[in-house]
Amino acid sequence: MKKISTVSIIGLGAIGTYLASRLVTAEGCELRVIAGGERAERLRRDGVVANGERVDFNIVDPADKTGFADLAIVIPKFMALRGALEDMKNQIGPDTLILAPLNGVDAEDVVAEYCPRENIIMSLMMVSSVRHGNSSVFDPATAFMQMGEPKNETVSPRVAAVRELFESCGINVRVPEDMVRAKWLKFMINDSENQSSAVLGIPYKAWQGASDSATFIREKLAREVLAIAQAKGIDLREEDIEKRPARLAKVLPQNRTSTLQDVEAGRHTEVDIFAGTVMRLGRELGIPTPYNEMFWHMIKVIEQRNDGDFNA
Repeated sequence: MKKISTVSIIGLGAIGTYLASRLVTAEGCELRVIAGGERAERLRRDGVVANGERVDFNIVDPADKTGFADLAIVIPKFMALRGALEDMKNQIGPDTLILAPLNGVDAEDVVAEYCPRENIIMSLMMVSSVRHGNSSVFDPATAFMQMGEPKNETVSPRVAAVRELFESCGINVRVPEDMVRAKWLKFMINDSENQSSAVLGIPYKAWQGASDSATFIREKLAREVLAIAQAKGIDLREEDIEKRPARLAKVLPQNRTSTLQDVEAGRHTEVDIFAGTVMRLGRELGIPTPYNEMFWHMIKVIEQRNDGDFNA
C-alpha cells in the first residue's frame, strides 16, 4: 500500500475541525478542504479556530478537478451526507480510500450508494468538543479515532497506511478487533447521552454522580439499543453500560453533547439517526423502544419550537 500523500475532507464541524487542524500539519501530505460558495468565502476569510488558534486551509471548490485524493474524509452532519458525497465526486477515484466517521450506524451504507464499498474503511471518532461559531475546543489527549475492517485480527495494509498518516500528525488511532461492535458501542453512547442531554439541558456533570435520575434515563435509552444489537448478533453487553460511568468521569464536567449544542444553537439535530434508527429497528425486530420513541417526539417538539412554529 503506497503512502498517503493527498487527503480531501468535507465538513468542518467539531470532528472535521479536529481532524483537519491536525492533518494540515502532516509532512509530505496535501490537505484539501472541499467547500463552495459562501462557505468557501467564509473559510478563506475567517479560517477556523481550534483550541484558540486560527487555522487556514487550502479550500477547493467541488467543481475543481484537482485529481483524485488518496484518502477522502466525509464528515458533515448525517442529514447533509448525500450532498457532501455529491460535492466530493471530483475527489474520489477508483483507488481513493474513504472514511465517514459520522454518528449513527448507517453512514457506510449511504457512502456505498455513491462509492465502491470496498474503498470504505469503517471508522468512528471519539472526541468531546465544544463548538461556538467557527471555534472548537477539544482535548487531544482524550480524543481518538477507531477504524478498520469489520474484523481486525491483523491490521490490513490500507488501514496501516491511514494510521501511519494520522499518527504522524498527532491523531490517536485504535484498530479494534471487532469494528462493528465499536460502531454500535458508540451508537449506544450517542443515543443515550446526546438525546437525554438535549431534552434535559444537562452537561456531563449530571452523569458524574450529580444526578441518579439523569443516570436512570441514560441507561434506559442505552438498554433499548443493547436489546436491538443483541438481537442482530452484535457483541454489545450489559457490562458496557455498567462500565460507562468510569469513562464519563474523565470528561470535563461542563462539556455538553453535540446534540445539546445543536438545540442551544437552534439547529436541527441528528435525532433521526439516533432514536429514529432505534425505533425503525425495534419495529423490524419486534423489540419495544418506548424511551427512544418518547425522546424522538420530545426533540422534534424542541426543533419545532426553535423553528418558531409555536410563535403567535
